Amino acid sequence: MTRICSKCEYENQDDYDFCAKCGNPLIEGVQPKNFIVYHAQPRLNKKAIFLSYLVTIFLSWSGFIVGVISKHTNMAIFTFFGFFLPFYLMQAPVKELRRHGYIQLIISTIGVMLSIYVMF
Repeated sequence: MTRICSKCEYENQDDYDFCAKCGNPLIEGVQPKNFIVYHAQPRLNKKAIFLSYLVTIFLSWSGFIVGVISKHTNMAIFTFFGFFLPFYLMQAPVKELRRHGYIQLIISTIGVMLSIYVMF
């Protein structure tokens, strides 16, 4: 024998107390049990964030330094690799990682602009 939901008229198995489609109680007086769902925030590795800043600064500002040392070189074009890590962090599901990605994007943009300025 099946239990038919009074709300959505879905046919449920007879051992179900709640509708499998809409969650409506199939037996009068039955209340769903309350439960609490915790959403744990992932812990950020501070050393990895610091390392990401170092890599971003190295990649995006190295063209500026190379351009200053050896004037009018085209090697400064490699500073565009400094954008990879900030764009990767900006897509992270954690809000704080996205914030670090935006900060690193600003650092990279300044480094790339200075590198292009020195290149020409």
